[in-house]
Amino acid sequence: MIQRSLPAWTRLAPLIAWALLAAFAWEPSSIVLPAIGAALIACVLAAVHHAELLAHRVGQPLGGLVLALAVTIIEVALIVALMLPNPVETASLARDTIFAEVMIILNGMVGLCLVLGGSRHREQSFGLHGTSAALATLATLAVMILILPNATLQAPGPAYAPSQLAFVGVVSLVLYLVFVFVQTVRHRDYFLPEAEEDEETEARGPAPRNGVAALAALLLLASLAAVVLSAHDLAPTIEAEIDAAGAPRALLGIVIGIIVLLPESLAALKAALADRLQISLNLALGSALASIG
Repeated sequence: MIQRSLPAWTRLAPLIAWALLAAFAWEPSSIVLPAIGAALIACVLAAVHHAELLAHRVGQPLGGLVLALAVTIIEVALIVALMLPNPVETASLARDTIFAEVMIILNGMVGLCLVLGGSRHREQSFGLHGTSAALATLATLAVMILILPNATLQAPGPAYAPSQLAFVGVVSLVLYLVFVFVQTVRHRDYFLPEAEEDEETEARGPAPRNGVAALAALLLLASLAAVVLSAHDLAPTIEAEIDAAGAPRALLGIVIGIIVLLPESLAALKAALADRLQISLNLALGSALASIG
């Protein structure tokens, strides 16, 4: 059941993380890095709690967009922050991260939700129309972003020319906005669980008050920002370990994808285990669409 008040640990986690980040910025030290890593995990768990509370307040399927959009905006900031110091060597970081996220979501997150949810409840249901629409949009965006650059001839290498890139960027944004309109307005019922609204309220408790929801929104942003900044501070150490192991640099994109998707993955798994597979799929596929779109 969703609580109407915020537990103390969900309020303290981002505060402690920000204090550690400030201490590291004031005097960088490898001693602080393990604490930053632990604070990162705590902020991920806090972000999941706040996102669930907000989703319960605004309702579905709009609530499923809250965590995906918040994480995606900060994910872009993280990628840009890692690319700016050395744009030549990190030119492929965005592509590697997006590719890793799509693979993690489709093969890992969705598969794990189906397996664990099916193991607990034996039989679960979801809306075929909504999931098919999400997969069709995701397939179109993935082909345009990850495959078509290999077939273009106007620019050297697997890359778009500036005019092609502008066109693909606009089309990607339009496709994503159309999908969001379909999900939240035009065919909202395609993305709703089959349980009736009164059953949902009985299972999860009453919606939180506006003040609690507003505080949860602020703490959600603070937690996600702390996750991204913690990952940014840990990135040099991760890069050094990757180089020491002789692994390809694309592995950094996989690591970023795993860190960024942790809040959404945990929320999707909790929904699947609670026999809310439709919400689980909304979270998983919505995060992939938001990352590309």
